[in-house]
Amino acid sequence: MASAFLSIVKKIVRTGNLKLTLANGETHMVGDGSGELVAVRVADEEAERLIRRDPTLKLGEMYMDGRFILEQGNIYDFLAMVKQNTTNEIFDIPMAALLIGRIALQQLKSRLPVNRNKRNVAHHYDLSERLFELFLDEDWQYSCAYYNPPGISLEEAQVAKKRHIAAKLLLQPNQRVLEIGSGWGGMGMYLAEATPGLDLTGITLSEEQLKISRQRSKMRGLTDRVRFELQDYRTMTGQKFDRIVSVGMFEHVGIGNFDKFFKKVHELLADDGVMVLHSIARPKPSFATNAFIEKYIFPQGYIPSIGETLPPIERAGLLIRDVEVLPLHYAYTLRHWRERFVANKAAAVALYDERFFRMWEFYLAGSEMGFRWDELFIMQIQISKNQYSTPDNRNYIAAAETKLKEFEATRAPLEKVIL
Repeated sequence: MASAFLSIVKKIVRTGNLKLTLANGETHMVGDGSGELVAVRVADEEAERLIRRDPTLKLGEMYMDGRFILEQGNIYDFLAMVKQNTTNEIFDIPMAALLIGRIALQQLKSRLPVNRNKRNVAHHYDLSERLFELFLDEDWQYSCAYYNPPGISLEEAQVAKKRHIAAKLLLQPNQRVLEIGSGWGGMGMYLAEATPGLDLTGITLSEEQLKISRQRSKMRGLTDRVRFELQDYRTMTGQKFDRIVSVGMFEHVGIGNFDKFFKKVHELLADDGVMVLHSIARPKPSFATNAFIEKYIFPQGYIPSIGETLPPIERAGLLIRDVEVLPLHYAYTLRHWRERFVANKAAAVALYDERFFRMWEFYLAGSEMGFRWDELFIMQIQISKNQYSTPDNRNYIAAAETKLKEFEATRAPLEKVIL
């Protein structure tokens, strides 16, 4: 087993400086010696066998269980070394068969009529609020920040993200706005405070997020025109909204439900309305989610390509008015989150345990890898029903952002959430 595991590691890591200690105590130097040394140890032969058979899932699990151990460098350093050598996770026929089986299962689950959305959301977002407080910015923005200009802080970049989306929404006083997937309320409150008389409805399937959103809205005196509801977008009826915004939620819809999602958007959007969709995207269809992310982080989630997203928009009778790609911004965001999370390790372990900490460290590190090496990116799609709902050029975005910066300069500081 040791020789089989060593051979696959040597096949993958050709460039880099890896010191590998096997379960039998043997130590091998792998790679061409370039770069910083990364030293790993595998605790037992079963761990070697499991990783060799199914690296996509089992590497993360063995790291969680303390059976794949970083003795020099960290898990991000190791994953970066692997990704710089290969993005191919299929090295033999059994691996290929495993991948095909996962694709088939995830495709089937995404099309089942059973509604597990609330359970899937709770799996991640109903974790302790204190966990997210360890690494998010002061506004609890759990989606990609916008690093424009480059080099700004996480807090500044999250404000820039809200500003950029608000500009694309072309907000006017007294409009009715729907936010699909309202998180902890930060985006909705920003839009409402930036626009006189704006009436916002934010919907979520997370009871924990709902609780904090309502608390924050009350603290800022916005309850007369900002409401957050425990609501599935699919069951909303009888309402029309001037604007719809959805940030970091579309990844949870599932590939089998894209048509239903945009048909509901068509139903809820006013005839002269505008929607902005902000979502993670990939350069081409993958048909299935990473096995570790699917099992431990986001059950039944799916990252679409632009090519998978645009046809259902068109089939719903909606017009695509603007598509913007934001490359690498999520890599920068995830780097900030991971560094903050690791710096707060003791608090995270106190909340859960060492295994949970390593699971989330692996998730944050692996996600950053996706944006740095697998070409994942953020797509922002502006949608309407009427070609005259949006300007015929993009100059309005910068103009609106300038005005929003003036609003931000006078906005009251965000209050600390009482947990």
